[in-house]
Amino acid sequence: MARFLIKRILLMILSLFVIAFLTFSLMHAVPGGPFTAERQLPARVEAEMRARYNLDAPLYVQFFDYIKGFLTFDLGPSFKYPGKTVNDFIENGFPVSAKLGGITILFILAVSIPLGIWAALKNGKWQDGFVMTIATLGVTIPSFVIATLLMYLFSHKLGWLPVFSLDKWQGYILPVVSLGGYSLAFIARLMRSSLLEVMGQDYIRTARSKGLSEVKVIVRHGLRNALIPVITILGPTIAALLTGSFVIEKIFAIPGMGVYFVDSVGQRDYTAIMGITVFYATFLIVMTFIVDIFYTIIDPRIRMEA
Repeated sequence: MARFLIKRILLMILSLFVIAFLTFSLMHAVPGGPFTAERQLPARVEAEMRARYNLDAPLYVQFFDYIKGFLTFDLGPSFKYPGKTVNDFIENGFPVSAKLGGITILFILAVSIPLGIWAALKNGKWQDGFVMTIATLGVTIPSFVIATLLMYLFSHKLGWLPVFSLDKWQGYILPVVSLGGYSLAFIARLMRSSLLEVMGQDYIRTARSKGLSEVKVIVRHGLRNALIPVITILGPTIAALLTGSFVIEKIFAIPGMGVYFVDSVGQRDYTAIMGITVFYATFLIVMTFIVDIFYTIIDPRIRMEA
């Protein structure tokens, strides 16, 4: 256990360092800079601005200054918003994205897993075909198309739901469905195929031969192992949903992490791009680590050292 934890923590630190280095390198490899899009500045003014943000220092000095700030939880100032820091963007945007993502995760789990189980138990029947048709549409149709269709139908035509407000619970319906459509469909398909595979195993037939009811066979022996692939995909899915969706937040004008990231990329705000990217990567790596821990809880045969 201790060996596993130490090894994974060291790998997490190495991964974050590599991600920070690659992001930093890509930002500085692209022609231009954070002040290129502004009106043509006098050379003296631009030099003063570059000196103020330490952009005139060698790249290796800038990189290690950034790493030093990251280790002290200081992601630096924004180049485009005077008086604002990247920490401010995360503090303001993450709670909004996390709330929307948390509701979406609950929606996905509450719908996708029962649908996948139902389709597996009705394998080859019309119920299975219906669920797989809906799931296929959810996987193939992009989220921005789903969002546009829902906005047109339920807001513009019927006037049932608001589009640009999260003040009331009704305002979450369209963003949640649009944001969770792909993951819901994918997890439903994965749950169905995983359960079908598990139910064909020898130990399932042995459990049935012992006289256990079908419900006990499914719940005690089938679902436990069928959930392992689902949990695998839930790690990165939860990380992605909690840290914000660039497309959905832009469409519904949600002031979350996604909006800040899109604006920072468009304006070449180096520190904001790197800070939000590393924040997302940290969240993803931590969620992957938690998923590995859950493996041993769901299936004791899986050992951490393995």
